[in-house]
Amino acid sequence: MSTFSSLEEAQAYFQGDRFATEAGMTLDALGENSSVCSVTLTERHRNANGGVMGGAIFTLADFAFAAAVNNVHRPTVAQQVSINYLSAPRGRKLTAAARCVKDGRTTCVYVVDVTDDTGRAVAQFVGTGYKL
Repeated sequence: MSTFSSLEEAQAYFQGDRFATEAGMTLDALGENSSVCSVTLTERHRNANGGVMGGAIFTLADFAFAAAVNNVHRPTVAQQVSINYLSAPRGRKLTAAARCVKDGRTTCVYVVDVTDDTGRAVAQFVGTGYKL
């Protein structure tokens, strides 16, 4: 059972994640055990070499993780996370799709795949959530 009654309710709640939302990240879809978030890349997402900052990619993945886990049980916090950067983004937009692989009594595990708008796999994030 979802903790949010609608996507709009979840979007309003996650406006409180100011670091992500002020960086332009949006919650686009929310399912029973999944979420999709995205960001249109701008100069503020770039590093000194002109590439997309790893922290921007991580933040997007973490935002998708937070939306998905808190839709199952609120509040849930990150207990452990890891990210593998696979390829440099080539497109103008990044999308992070989170999906549940294990939903236990006190913990859960989600995989978040980050891709760009050319279909390129950019990163894979794995997060373990702890249900408070």
